Amino acid sequence: MAISRAQQRKQTSSGPAKRKQAKVKKVMKEFKSGKLKSGGSGKKVKNKKQAIAIALSEAGLSKKRRKR
Repeated sequence: MAISRAQQRKQTSSGPAKRKQAKVKKVMKEFKSGKLKSGGSGKKVKNKKQAIAIALSEAGLSKKRRKR
């Protein structure tokens, strides 16, 4: 029995990818509420691009994957 492409995508989009997505969502929520701090100095992050970089780093993703 053949599986359609839509069903195939649904099957592969669970697991680690969802956890990474949840991690990015959590970090961005911290940034929006003003609670996100940088690692070394512990200062508050004020730049959105820096917050995105921190979120992707913590989730174990790269910027190239984000652009897709």
